Amino acid sequence: MWIEKLADGVLEIDTPIGPRYLYPNFKQRAYLLWIFRNFPSLPQQVLCPRERQLIDRLWSENRFVSIHAMRALPKPVIGRIERRGSSQPGVVSTHAPASESSAAVQEPGREAASA
Repeated sequence: MWIEKLADGVLEIDTPIGPRYLYPNFKQRAYLLWIFRNFPSLPQQVLCPRERQLIDRLWSENRFVSIHAMRALPKPVIGRIERRGSSQPGVVSTHAPASESSAAVQEPGREAASA
């Protein structure tokens, strides 16, 4: 099965409007086979920066396969990326460090304790 994926495989990307299929070149298909060697589906967040760049490059190059072509001549799916929309979630900090100047303004009678 991996020979068929290497020869003519596509990458499936989950989007809010449904799955989209990208057609990578031979070298990219080989790299994607390595990425998906243990899992058929991966969330985009677990990919390393180089792997994300590959996915973004394929996406920006508009290397899409028509859904009608996929139905007529089904191509083997190398793997599926679970993509959560176009914007990436930001990191939310649970701790807000207090500066010494704000602590001095709020509590003028107390001295700052050193950590």
